[in-house]
Amino acid sequence: MIKNIIYIASSVIIFFAGVLIYGMFLNFREPTLKEALKKADVASVDRPILVAHRKSYKLDLFNGDKFIKTYKIVFGRNNSPIKNHAGDLATPIGVYKICNIKKSKRYYRYFHLNYPNLTDAAEALRKKIISRKEYLLIVSKLKKGECPPANTPLGSYIGIHGTGKYNFIFKNLPFVFNWTNGSIALSNEDIDELSSIIKIGDTIIIKDD
Repeated sequence: MIKNIIYIASSVIIFFAGVLIYGMFLNFREPTLKEALKKADVASVDRPILVAHRKSYKLDLFNGDKFIKTYKIVFGRNNSPIKNHAGDLATPIGVYKICNIKKSKRYYRYFHLNYPNLTDAAEALRKKIISRKEYLLIVSKLKKGECPPANTPLGSYIGIHGTGKYNFIFKNLPFVFNWTNGSIALSNEDIDELSSIIKIGDTIIIKDD
């Protein structure tokens, strides 16, 4: 009995180690931002635009209309293309702006998106998810370039963040699975690269493709 348990446990450990080693090999082949810039014949990224693709789990970095690099990302556990309210674990679809950038104890770095945007707020008002007063509060914050308030049924804590202390495991998985509460996650190293060029006010387009 004990031998069987040891055998099964050893097999699981060996399999998991093999998966991580394969993932490390795949990551080793990924170009750095510096290498990607050189290949694209671009000196620097001064007009960054991010385009996230939910079904292909990738984040494309552009400098204006010039493609620079692709990053591996994951999304919210709820695969619905429609986000209705806070806590539904879905990632919203649409065009958003970075409204705040900060370090995160849990997720390493965090780019706060201005979700809900005007389109989200208008749709939620139409569906009677939020009141007229809450709608006007969201609009007021957005017009000032601030992050929307979190104290409405739509919430506000949607962003792009790292994987924190579990980074080594998550970044070396050769497969992807959605695990966040609705935000977009990528490795700590990748969000470090983006931190060197992304600033408040920059655009991210989230697509359901």
